[in-house]
Amino acid sequence: MLVFKFGGASVKDAQGVINLGNVVSTYSGNEILVVVSAMGKTTNALEKLTDAYFNGADDLHEIFEEIKNYHYQIAHELFGDGHPVFDEIANTFVEIDWAIEDEPHDDYDFIYDQIVSIGELVSTRIVNAWFNHKGITSKWLDVRGYIHTDNTYREGVVDWDKTRASIQKDIPAMLNKGIVVTQGFLGGTSENFTTTLGREGSDYTASIFAACLGAESVTTWKDVPGILNADPKFFADTIKFDELSYQEAIEMTYYGASVIHPKTIKPLQNANIPLLVKPFTHPDAPGTVIKENAVNKFEKPVIIIKQKQVLLSISANDYSFISESHLSEIFGLFARYHVKMNMMQTSALSFTACIDYTADRFEKLLQSLKETFKVRYNNELTLITLRHYTDAAVAELTAGKTILMKQTNRNTAQVVLR
Repeated sequence: MLVFKFGGASVKDAQGVINLGNVVSTYSGNEILVVVSAMGKTTNALEKLTDAYFNGADDLHEIFEEIKNYHYQIAHELFGDGHPVFDEIANTFVEIDWAIEDEPHDDYDFIYDQIVSIGELVSTRIVNAWFNHKGITSKWLDVRGYIHTDNTYREGVVDWDKTRASIQKDIPAMLNKGIVVTQGFLGGTSENFTTTLGREGSDYTASIFAACLGAESVTTWKDVPGILNADPKFFADTIKFDELSYQEAIEMTYYGASVIHPKTIKPLQNANIPLLVKPFTHPDAPGTVIKENAVNKFEKPVIIIKQKQVLLSISANDYSFISESHLSEIFGLFARYHVKMNMMQTSALSFTACIDYTADRFEKLLQSLKETFKVRYNNELTLITLRHYTDAAVAELTAGKTILMKQTNRNTAQVVLR
């Protein structure tokens, strides 16, 4: 039994959906569960729509129409006119129509999940319809009834016992009858509200299903030849890893390597299921395999770049030392607002942390911190992390830049730059 995950880039247009079908067809004879992300940049567009709704923007309906037209155009190119999938798409988008008719709920994260989740629901309707159109027997599955989470919107925490029971009860019988197509990124609460598992969380979805079903492997199909030592959008001389250990992959994703969601590896490691990262444009290429006891070879440092960073400096109002009780309070606030620290440093009088900038969460954190502490910050910064670094590589990447914070240990160097 195989689990395939296809990201947004692989289904950004009609040709991408056709290619997806061709890739899956080459594995005929296997039981396959297919996890699909939202199409192209749909998640970004739905985030824009959510902001417009929450803030009462005038272009709300214009944004929504663009999103709908994008999906209808793909469906038209695939099926022509009159196919039942058009009704399925329309019925799915109605959920947004209902949501934006009402006054905004005061919990932004709740609104976000109810609206942004529609991207995956629509993309899987189209992919499932294409499979059946081409004679590939498949069934559409609403993942929200199988991956059960708590009510932490945008960062849903999986109830593994309940999730495992649901998946093992129904999915094996479905796989005996054909391919199962479901959504990445999404979960459901006990009150039947939608949650998301964190940005780019479709990889995590695939690993949850694989771990619960005892899959032979998970393959995540990307627009790159495998896992590279750096993002090819920023670096021309990247190299591909043939294999990586679970431990190294976890370290890379922890520091922000975007090719895999950070939570993906642990369920696979626990079940000893390999993860393959392969190019959807060349499905026969070997890609990269992540597995136990892999041989890690690092001819060049692994370079991870995170932009839109904020550097927070927090100190006590009375110039007292930053004590354990201060740190406990600070960490509690970061946890309350689900703000991840990418890098941190403590001195006698201050605690400094580098974080991703998410407007609503940052503002809430900032206001709460200011109730007890003095807070200064710099924004629009870049965090560069080098795994298996060399001093020469660090010097090259920081040349001509203003370094605001730097840390090194045996294997990793991190630098915050302006």
